Amino acid sequence: MNSTKVTLRITQEEFAAGEPILLLCEAHAKKWSIPFRTPLTLSFGSARQEITAEPSPDGSFLQIDAALAARWGVVHDQVLSFNYKSSSKTVQLGPLIGVIVSRFNRHSTVLPFGPNTTFCQELSELCKSYGASIFFFTGEDIVSTGDAVKGWHYTDKWVRGRFPVPHVIYNRITSRKKEKLPVVQRFVRNAKKRHNAVFFNEKYLNKTEVFGALIKEPSLRAYLPESYPLKGAKLLKSMCSKHDVVFIKPINGSLGKGIVKVYRSEFPETGYTSNMNNVTGIRAQTFATLDQLYGSLAAKLKKSEHQIQRGLKLLSVGGRPLDFRSLVQRGETGQWTVTSIVARIADNNQFVSNVARGGTISTVKAALARTGSSSAAGGLTKLRRASLLIAKGIESQIVGHYAELGIDLAIDTQGRVWLIEVNAKPSKEDTTPLDPDSGKARPSVKKFVQYAFFVSGFKG
Repeated sequence: MNSTKVTLRITQEEFAAGEPILLLCEAHAKKWSIPFRTPLTLSFGSARQEITAEPSPDGSFLQIDAALAARWGVVHDQVLSFNYKSSSKTVQLGPLIGVIVSRFNRHSTVLPFGPNTTFCQELSELCKSYGASIFFFTGEDIVSTGDAVKGWHYTDKWVRGRFPVPHVIYNRITSRKKEKLPVVQRFVRNAKKRHNAVFFNEKYLNKTEVFGALIKEPSLRAYLPESYPLKGAKLLKSMCSKHDVVFIKPINGSLGKGIVKVYRSEFPETGYTSNMNNVTGIRAQTFATLDQLYGSLAAKLKKSEHQIQRGLKLLSVGGRPLDFRSLVQRGETGQWTVTSIVARIADNNQFVSNVARGGTISTVKAALARTGSSSAAGGLTKLRRASLLIAKGIESQIVGHYAELGIDLAIDTQGRVWLIEVNAKPSKEDTTPLDPDSGKARPSVKKFVQYAFFVSGFKG
């Protein structure tokens, strides 16, 4: 049975010991077979309160006392969903959703979450319409006992509050260092083990981990360009002997940063060329031998692990490489679906298509048409199929709970689809083409809220 939406009313006088703290309209009680004047449990996230329900004199509201409301971080006139579990005699309010983020700027009333503020606000507004409660918190907001969380929720402004451990925790920490902090890891373990909280997206994924996992799936091998952890000059020489172009990528990189393109120079006597991205374009260096080229990268390779990958001859628009970002999410049924796919066209002075590096966004249909290639035929269908198969491969081969993935794909000049990388923290500075006058929540935001209802046991 679906959950029921109800408006909370907070009574200003506390009930005396032994008196009811829950007043419930008779129609809702009848629908859910909730007994009056019988000991029950009221739950909200990890919090529990023994209660006795009584008929409400006002049939359209559920009333609780002010002291309980303060402990649970709920407010007057807040709309929540509820259901009843007869086996445990528990009235469940919720779902309570927590989003853990990297930082909150107390000194900014306009952009407290930086460029993600619009996303947080949009998520808050949609949760209100669905009958869910959502708050945002950082590692610094975790209470030492692990049984409560301080955080921020949005009314007509951002308000500080204290909340139980949520039913669902969405990991939006965009710093690997902060994600690994002991206080965060302890909280996550406690939330999952003691309170059965659902925590996703579990952690950052690195390139080597993803390719190593997906190659175990026979159905996915065709999407994976030859790729290995780069451990020495011998492997660089081997890859360059087989492929005209190779890419060297930091395994934990993002936004196209730190990628090196290696290829044989146009004039044999100059040997090999390495291209590196920077904010103004491409920095090119030539080397007589691959040993010299590898030596030039020694400091970079010592600082962080890198992956070497075969270069691909991709479809292009006016000579600029083209690739695609697919957002794949779980929704109201818990199954993976493709929410959106956008095309990204590299800037004239770049060999990566990331928007942060000057790339431009287009619809897939328009970008494929602009390639002028017959190999673009059926591209969207092939991209959708690859996206779903890769998401399911991540689910089956990598430990952890994931509910949204940004999957970067490309199509080569023969019409074959290739995986570039998988991002477990896709940007919320959303570049999906939208109608700004529609007043509707983005499909990606809607799908997240629907999944939160599904996974928490509520149904919108």
